[in-house]
Amino acid sequence: QLVESGGGLVQPGGSLRLSCVVSGFTLDYYSIGWFRQAPGKEREGVSYISRSGGYTDYADSVKGRFAISKDNAKNTTYLQMNSLKPEDTAIYYCARRQLNIGGRWSTSNVYDYWGQGTQVTVSS
Repeated sequence: QLVESGGGLVQPGGSLRLSCVVSGFTLDYYSIGWFRQAPGKEREGVSYISRSGGYTDYADSVKGRFAISKDNAKNTTYLQMNSLKPEDTAIYYCARRQLNIGGRWSTSNVYDYWGQGTQVTVSS
Protein backbone atom coordinates (compact mmCIF):
# COMPACT_ATOMS: atom_id res chain seq x y z
CA GLN A 1 0.00 0.00 0.00
CA LEU A 2 1.16 3.53 -0.74
CA VAL A 3 -0.38 6.60 0.87
CA GLU A 4 0.42 10.14 -0.23
CA SER A 5 -0.03 13.25 1.87
CA GLY A 6 1.13 16.83 2.02
CA GLY A 7 -0.81 18.34 -0.83
CA GLY A 8 -2.75 21.57 -0.56
CA LEU A 9 -3.25 25.08 -1.85
CA VAL A 10 -0.12 27.20 -2.22
CA GLN A 11 0.67 30.51 -3.90
CA PRO A 12 2.99 30.67 -6.89
CA GLY A 13 6.58 30.60 -5.72
CA GLY A 14 5.67 28.64 -2.62
CA SER A 15 6.76 25.20 -1.46
CA LEU A 16 5.19 21.94 -0.43
CA ARG A 17 6.62 18.62 0.67
CA LEU A 18 4.73 15.51 -0.33
CA SER A 19 5.15 12.25 1.54
CA CYS A 20 4.52 8.71 0.37
CA VAL A 21 4.31 6.16 3.17
CA VAL A 22 4.52 2.55 2.06
CA SER A 23 3.45 -0.62 3.81
CA GLY A 24 3.61 -4.28 2.94
CA PHE A 25 7.05 -3.90 1.40
CA THR A 26 10.26 -2.04 2.09
CA LEU A 27 11.99 0.71 0.18
CA ASP A 28 15.23 -1.28 0.31
CA TYR A 29 13.91 -3.52 -2.45
CA TYR A 30 11.70 -1.26 -4.53
CA SER A 31 12.19 1.94 -6.48
CA ILE A 32 9.55 4.64 -6.30
CA GLY A 33 8.23 7.04 -8.89
CA TRP A 34 6.17 10.19 -8.48
CA PHE A 35 3.63 11.06 -11.15
CA ARG A 36 1.07 13.78 -11.59
CA GLN A 37 -2.09 14.24 -13.58
CA ALA A 38 -3.73 17.55 -14.32
CA PRO A 39 -7.36 17.84 -15.49
CA GLY A 40 -7.65 16.94 -19.15
CA LYS A 41 -4.00 15.87 -19.39
CA GLU A 42 -2.21 12.56 -19.41
CA ARG A 43 -0.41 11.34 -16.33
CA GLU A 44 3.27 12.28 -16.44
CA GLY A 45 6.31 11.11 -14.58
CA VAL A 46 7.71 13.76 -12.25
CA SER A 47 10.55 12.11 -10.35
CA TYR A 48 12.13 8.78 -9.51
CA ILE A 49 14.37 7.32 -6.84
CA SER A 50 16.05 3.94 -7.10
CA ARG A 51 15.81 1.41 -4.32
CA SER A 52 19.39 2.16 -3.28
CA GLY A 53 18.70 5.87 -3.34
CA GLY A 54 21.78 6.29 -5.49
CA TYR A 55 19.92 7.25 -8.63
CA THR A 56 17.33 9.98 -8.94
CA ASP A 57 15.81 11.63 -11.98
CA TYR A 58 13.34 14.37 -12.79
CA ALA A 59 11.12 15.55 -15.56
CA ASP A 60 12.63 18.52 -17.35
CA SER A 61 9.71 20.67 -16.22
CA VAL A 62 10.64 20.26 -12.54
CA LYS A 63 14.44 19.99 -12.61
CA GLY A 64 16.06 22.41 -10.23
CA ARG A 65 12.79 22.96 -8.34
CA PHE A 66 11.82 19.53 -7.04
CA ALA A 67 13.90 17.12 -4.97
CA ILE A 68 13.14 13.48 -4.22
CA SER A 69 14.44 11.63 -1.18
CA LYS A 70 13.55 8.74 1.07
CA ASP A 71 13.90 7.48 4.61
CA ASN A 72 13.95 3.69 4.62
CA ALA A 73 13.55 3.53 8.39
CA LYS A 74 10.27 5.42 8.08
CA ASN A 75 9.18 3.61 4.90
CA THR A 76 8.65 7.04 3.38
CA THR A 77 9.58 8.78 0.16
CA TYR A 78 9.43 12.56 -0.07
CA LEU A 79 9.00 15.02 -2.89
CA GLN A 80 10.11 18.53 -1.95
CA MET A 81 8.56 21.01 -4.35
CA ASN A 82 9.90 24.57 -4.45
CA SER A 83 9.21 27.57 -6.67
CA LEU A 84 5.82 26.15 -7.51
CA LYS A 85 4.03 27.36 -10.59
CA PRO A 86 0.36 27.25 -11.57
CA GLU A 87 1.21 24.58 -14.14
CA ASP A 88 2.30 22.28 -11.29
CA THR A 89 -1.35 22.01 -10.28
CA ALA A 90 -2.32 18.34 -10.44
CA ILE A 91 -3.04 15.25 -8.44
CA TYR A 92 0.27 13.74 -7.41
CA TYR A 93 0.73 9.99 -7.09
CA CYS A 94 3.53 7.77 -5.90
CA ALA A 95 3.98 4.29 -7.31
CA ARG A 96 6.08 1.20 -6.76
CA ARG A 97 8.22 0.04 -9.64
CA GLN A 98 7.94 -3.62 -10.47
CA LEU A 99 11.01 -5.74 -9.92
CA ASN A 100 13.00 -6.98 -12.88
CA ILE A 101 11.17 -4.99 -15.48
CA GLY A 102 12.80 -2.74 -18.00
CA GLY A 103 11.61 0.52 -19.40
CA ARG A 104 11.90 4.18 -18.60
CA TRP A 105 10.99 5.21 -15.09
CA SER A 106 8.52 7.73 -16.48
CA THR A 107 6.44 5.01 -18.10
CA SER A 108 3.36 4.15 -16.03
CA ASN A 109 3.28 0.48 -16.96
CA VAL A 110 6.53 -0.35 -15.15
CA TYR A 111 4.73 0.29 -11.85
CA ASP A 112 2.43 -2.18 -10.14
CA TYR A 113 1.02 -0.38 -7.11
CA TRP A 114 -0.19 3.19 -6.86
CA GLY A 115 -1.32 5.48 -4.10
CA GLN A 116 -4.65 7.28 -4.11
CA GLY A 117 -3.07 10.65 -4.88
CA THR A 118 -2.88 14.04 -3.18
CA GLN A 119 -4.11 17.28 -4.73
CA VAL A 120 -1.67 20.13 -5.27
CA THR A 121 -3.12 23.47 -6.32
CA VAL A 122 -0.89 26.43 -7.10
CA SER A 123 -2.90 29.61 -7.34
CA SER A 124 -2.95 33.18 -6.08
